[in-house]
Amino acid sequence: MQTGYFFLVVLVVGVIFVNGWTDAPNSITSIVCTGVLPFRRAALLAAGCNLCGLLLSWLLAPKVTNTIREMADFSQTDPFSALSALCAAMAAVILFAVAAWIFGIPTSESHALLAALSGAAAALGGRAAISEGAWGKVLWGLLLSSAGGLVLGFLVCGPCARLLKRGGHRGARRIQLFCSVLLSLMHGAQDGLKFVGVLLVADSFLLGAPASSEVDLSGSLGAVLLCGVVMSVGTLVGGRRIIEAVGEQMVSLGERSGSASDLAAALLLLGATATGIPMSTTHTKTCAVMGAGLRCGETVHLRVMGRMALAWGITFPVCGLIGWLITRLVVGA
Repeated sequence: MQTGYFFLVVLVVGVIFVNGWTDAPNSITSIVCTGVLPFRRAALLAAGCNLCGLLLSWLLAPKVTNTIREMADFSQTDPFSALSALCAAMAAVILFAVAAWIFGIPTSESHALLAALSGAAAALGGRAAISEGAWGKVLWGLLLSSAGGLVLGFLVCGPCARLLKRGGHRGARRIQLFCSVLLSLMHGAQDGLKFVGVLLVADSFLLGAPASSEVDLSGSLGAVLLCGVVMSVGTLVGGRRIIEAVGEQMVSLGERSGSASDLAAALLLLGATATGIPMSTTHTKTCAVMGAGLRCGETVHLRVMGRMALAWGITFPVCGLIGWLITRLVVGA
């Protein structure tokens, strides 16, 4: 049992690292593409903000962690099988995320995590092991990140353009940095809480406690710090390919569209985190980039956008299937 728990923690650390490596770069795409900061300095800034964002959300609004805990029910099986299923889900996320990074496609580790957890739970307990209520929040998150990101990015671009014009060169750089910092904070808050939820589920099995819908975070500082530090290290490694795909190939980001997309995505993620809705930073940022790009007259490359949409569309079924298959192979359910 202890060995299984240790192996799970190693896999969760791997997923968090990959998340920081491939997902966090979305928050610095704008300031890198517009030359506000070089990539390494921007990655260092994002790494610090990710850790701070997770700590703040842990103290103030940990509802996303509860949603992740409700997502899949592993309590109907023995603890060893449950831990094995969680390991299978984490392995599925890593396989999918690395494959997406190789092709430079900004997929969502958040959606991969949700799908893999559900697939692993279904392999043990069937459809009854998947929470319809939690998945309802996921669907709301999809709607907010896609349609909400597109619309809010479009609407925010005008006010951002006026602020940038009034601020001059130095003021414009400060506004861009502020928007990027805000988005980095919200990325740490959203995604960090998801992985804290996975670790707390594993803790409940290790201690023999039933998986409840409410998470007691009073003694979880260690898990929070582990998630935050690993995500920050992954961010420092960085994902230049993701930045190129979003900020150069899909839309030629400028000061106006970059600031507007960062601000729009951050506001949406803030609302989702406060209400316990798990939402993808990648989807939110990318759709906000499209909306801001259209409003600001930037060139939007439909072929690249279609390639990303295809990758997003296959994330849920593919990760769910991989999680299900690995669980069946390992547990023999």
